[in-house]
Amino acid sequence: MRPATASSQRGEGAQHLSIYLTIWAWPGILKYMLNQIGDLDRVFHALADPGRRRMVERLSLGPASVSELARPMAMSLAAVVQHVQVLEASGLVRSQKVGRIRTCTIDPRVLRSAEDWISERRTDWEHRLDRLGDYLAETAGAPDPSQDPHGNESHQTGQEPK
Repeated sequence: MRPATASSQRGEGAQHLSIYLTIWAWPGILKYMLNQIGDLDRVFHALADPGRRRMVERLSLGPASVSELARPMAMSLAAVVQHVQVLEASGLVRSQKVGRIRTCTIDPRVLRSAEDWISERRTDWEHRLDRLGDYLAETAGAPDPSQDPHGNESHQTGQEPK
């Protein structure tokens, strides 16, 4: 059953498809957005560990084998492989095995998506803080509502006037 709209009440020939597109397309858009959030969650999960962040820092200099990534770490090679798998699952790192050597490279696009998300949040907060600063500057010269016009404290503060 279709929802009643003004156009459907006027006649079948003058239907607005936008309401139908919005309703029908919405689950697909939501699924896409949730997938994006899931991807971002995996990136932040991967970057939450200091060892994995060190690996990403090392890989930002260029490709490295798992053994090279393990060298400065105080953990077993098996533990490093597990960390590399988490980085791969997040999309931050890709690896290729040639013979017995697994070489890892960083995917800067995935790192950039996290950077973009953080940048958007930073911009939002900067605008909010700017607005707060403007508000505080506007109200700095305004009289204090807890003072009466004669400079005495009002009864609002719970103190007796002088």
